[in-house]
Amino acid sequence: MPTTQIWGTGKRKTAIARVHLVAGTGKIVVNGKPVEVYFPVQTVSMKTMAAFTVMGGTPVFDAIVSVAGGGFNGQAEAVRHGIARALVEQDPENKPVLKKAKLLTRDARIKERKKYGLLGARKATQYRKR
Repeated sequence: MPTTQIWGTGKRKTAIARVHLVAGTGKIVVNGKPVEVYFPVQTVSMKTMAAFTVMGGTPVFDAIVSVAGGGFNGQAEAVRHGIARALVEQDPENKPVLKKAKLLTRDARIKERKKYGLLGARKATQYRKR
């Protein structure tokens, strides 16, 4: 295992996560707090561990994450994306496993902007014939 620092950037909706992998035991620290404290909902905090879980075995890295923007679900998925990208940066042989689990794909779905003359992005007033 190389001693160089490994970085990865993950994005989801408007959330951006900068992930720094260091040698360790697989714990994740998000904005200075343990992942279980930062994401108190168990299903959301499990999303962040997905990349380590897919790789199998005991994790050999700790993730120090700085995340901003979006809500907690978007942030969790941005962290997951960033960890997966950092693992590929560390060892390119990890790419097929992570790609098959769809952890390297950037989910580009974001909120559509409201257009003028409409009530929302697509919602309009009801059409009246007479």
